[in-house]
Amino acid sequence: MVNMEVTIISKQNVKPSSSSSHLHLLKPYKLCLFDQLTPVTYPSFIFFYPISDPNFNLRETLVRLKKSLSETLTLYFPFSGRTKNNLYIDDFHEGLVYLEAKVNYRMSDYFKLKDIELLNLFIPYQPFCKEKETLVPQIAFQVNLFACGGIALGVSTCHKVSDGNTVSYLLKSWAAIFSGSPDKVIHPDLAKSSSLFPPRHDMPLNYSALMDHLWFKESNYVTRRFVFNAESISKLRAKAKSESVPEPSRIETLTCFIWKQAMAASWKLSGSTRTSVVAHAVNLRSRMKPNSLGTSTGNMFWWGLVAANPSETEIELHDLVRLLKEALAVYDNKEFLEALQGEHGFSAVSDFMDQVETMLSMESEKPDIFAFTRWTNSFFNEVDFGWGKPYWLGVMGKVGPAFRNLVIFVDTQWGKGIEAWITLEDRLMAVLENDPGFLAFASPNPHISSL
Repeated sequence: MVNMEVTIISKQNVKPSSSSSHLHLLKPYKLCLFDQLTPVTYPSFIFFYPISDPNFNLRETLVRLKKSLSETLTLYFPFSGRTKNNLYIDDFHEGLVYLEAKVNYRMSDYFKLKDIELLNLFIPYQPFCKEKETLVPQIAFQVNLFACGGIALGVSTCHKVSDGNTVSYLLKSWAAIFSGSPDKVIHPDLAKSSSLFPPRHDMPLNYSALMDHLWFKESNYVTRRFVFNAESISKLRAKAKSESVPEPSRIETLTCFIWKQAMAASWKLSGSTRTSVVAHAVNLRSRMKPNSLGTSTGNMFWWGLVAANPSETEIELHDLVRLLKEALAVYDNKEFLEALQGEHGFSAVSDFMDQVETMLSMESEKPDIFAFTRWTNSFFNEVDFGWGKPYWLGVMGKVGPAFRNLVIFVDTQWGKGIEAWITLEDRLMAVLENDPGFLAFASPNPHISSL
């Protein structure tokens, strides 16, 4: 029986170090079009820092963490505000939630538990819940103090206003200010995203409903961590190759392998085939012309949709890779990327919404929907407060009761493997995690390297 306890010892509201009068003079921060179509929900992640320095001063560290965060918010003041009318962020004096907690375990002993459900104890909010309120903090932190002196920094960030890059800019800047490295501070461009992808004042009401439907479905979800080592990935890539896709990427390969196995699990449970859809997050930053997005904030990603034909009872891995590659190829098209920008960009997004509506209207088939995204190590590995890089990045435990099947890929800290944090409806997961074909390549929640 696990008797680990995480006790909140302090709850505070951290605001920008700028004076209140200065904050009131700031113009509202405009959302971009993709922000408007992203729901209010909290992804999470936890950075684990083992600290063995005998001269480490905990009390001084806690004071400096809050002070440097307040200074960071002067640059990243939208994170201190509240979203209004799905158009902009204002009230920058509201601040963010900042918790400190005491853990009655050593970090090394926690890792031995191999219980990812416990990760939720280290974050302020349950991940990926469908939030009913819109006037919520844009980000919240929980500093967890282990009995050994180690620190786990838990982050809950509102997806409405930020993608992984945006959050990493803030975190790296906070770490730089804390450690006295002003040259490493990332100065955000707070106007670029809404300039390139302007918000709509007359957003159709059914668009928000469609995106909610795409993101959320009531069920009982479970999250499991699987690791694909370099050898397994290499073998799968060999299976995924074809004349049309001679060099599939690691992420393309793993996406389609997990999709294939999850599809088979669904068909096994239902006793028949049905349409299966992948919604794959596409990072626009890496596809726009070099540096056009720079350090812009906001959700600079959108979705690629691909469906598998239910009549094809035995779809090969390389066939799925080809379908995925074709679906995402549009984001490599310069003309399409240009069409997304400016006032006319809404037309391209409307075409996508029509796709979503058509897909979700197939009530007779009730298609399975699986979402995939990747968090690259470059986002988070450099979040160094002077205690070294994070030893491990934990993602999340149990998600909210209304969500979707989701796979988050994270590079392993050791070797060249990839962690897949898979969230599925419990009945699907029960089949997948006992599937010999899946387990031949995926290791279920292996031990985290010993401290």
